[in-house]
Amino acid sequence: MRNRNKILSVPRFSILLSGALICLIQMAATTGQFSVTQAAKRPNILYILVDDMGFSDIGCYGGEVNTPNIDQMAANGIKLRSFYNNARCCPTRASLLTGQYPHTVGMGLMVTMPNAAIQPGSYQGFLDDRYPTIAEQLKKTGYHTYMLGKWHVGERPQHWPLKRGFDNYFGLISGASSYYEIIPAEKGKRFMVLDDKEFTPPSDGFYVTDAFTDYAVQYLNKQKQEAADKPFFMYLAYTAPHFPLHAYESDIAKYEKLYAQGWDVTRSKRYQKMKQLGFIDKRYPLTPRPKDIPDWESATDKDRWIRKMAVYAAMIDRMDQNIGRLIKTLKANGQYENTLIVFMSDNGSSNENMESRKLNDPTKKIGDKGSYVTYDTPWANVSNTPFRKYKRFLHEGGMITPCIMQWPRTIQPKAGFVDGIGHVMDLLPTGLELAGIPDNALPGKSLSYLWNGKKAEPRTYCWEHEGNKAIRKADCKLEKDTEDADWELYNIKTDPCEMNNLAQKQPQLVVELRAEYDAWAQKVGVRERPAGKTE
Repeated sequence: MRNRNKILSVPRFSILLSGALICLIQMAATTGQFSVTQAAKRPNILYILVDDMGFSDIGCYGGEVNTPNIDQMAANGIKLRSFYNNARCCPTRASLLTGQYPHTVGMGLMVTMPNAAIQPGSYQGFLDDRYPTIAEQLKKTGYHTYMLGKWHVGERPQHWPLKRGFDNYFGLISGASSYYEIIPAEKGKRFMVLDDKEFTPPSDGFYVTDAFTDYAVQYLNKQKQEAADKPFFMYLAYTAPHFPLHAYESDIAKYEKLYAQGWDVTRSKRYQKMKQLGFIDKRYPLTPRPKDIPDWESATDKDRWIRKMAVYAAMIDRMDQNIGRLIKTLKANGQYENTLIVFMSDNGSSNENMESRKLNDPTKKIGDKGSYVTYDTPWANVSNTPFRKYKRFLHEGGMITPCIMQWPRTIQPKAGFVDGIGHVMDLLPTGLELAGIPDNALPGKSLSYLWNGKKAEPRTYCWEHEGNKAIRKADCKLEKDTEDADWELYNIKTDPCEMNNLAQKQPQLVVELRAEYDAWAQKVGVRERPAGKTE
């Protein structure tokens, strides 16, 4: 499947733009007219979004999983302490693509399946056509646009990637499926697409993480050979390490002995490594093991638990190997130095259990074709070290992500962790700024302050998902998950692990932040109980 054509080198261009050239680009952005010289000066943009990966899973954020390529990106660029997603796959992807809050563009919940009635407005279940995607905007200014991986912001063909500004697309339209095949029981509901045509994986030798990268490499080579004078935007949305747990046996073998130490020891070791890396200071205690998780010594069926985490780690390992392939291609093509790469996860780790789907063949070994299992709450708690809660919830464990930014020609590597704050909806205005497109008064704001020496403007972020609610204003965060009795108030700067609830001590601040949240919720169309069949 991989493109083995001989790779040629291309000239390297300086990205230092004079004030006059910047003005020309901004003027051209309004008309969509760019000269070859102007286009070549602008950076390529590559956003890598992984799926259901916890905060501490990768090596440079404290994990024991082997991720040398991601770690090298972090060493070559910057890594953030406090970067937010929307705590769930569909809302995060909607914000990344549009620079808007998910409710604004119709993705306040999850996708609406093709046979379901559409609920117009903030929970309609597909991207609203009135809000352009980053691909649509960059394409007008001369960028070539490519997407690989998980779409999950519109199930019907009229909402697929090529209809929303991408020149080429290979990936999974739905949220999750086997890494080896299209499961017979899910045909017609979950499927892969190559451009606008349904794609059937070969019966042998197919693994979806590799396949996404195969096509990404093909698109990069195509760009180099056919349009080297133009920049590209690539959105690579790996499904790894989202369930089901599927991985090569050769990758799994690296981890089975390691995870025999169990979840308590693994979590403790991650915490100590995070101290060594400089992430953990006195503000970050290791949150207690939740009451619904037994201590490792009293856990039953340990071999099965060990196997689950070993497969999960192997999925991240394989994803890192593929990122290495991608970077190697960028370097060989002369595209690397002038490419901004941003790496992040769509939500915190998942404690979901999928046994109710009854897709698992109990005769199959976990990780093999035919198996269909999750790694569940105990290991998800490890993945989110040192934070509380999981995917879907709006405590930090559900919504904070590792975030790495690398751009060799512009971003100077920074040791340690950067304290700046950001949100996934800031990625679109960041890309537009680099393309020379004037600010469109979006709720998201450019993240270029992180490398250009400027200070961030004060920010307020709001979230709602499945009745979970939160607002962060400066250092204060007010939140209420559906399982919580009352609103909770935290100072995230001094208490990032949310251990000291200040709601009783600062009731007036609670009132003020709730009023600001309510105003936002009304503006974007939050409903307490959104209706409709979703996935």
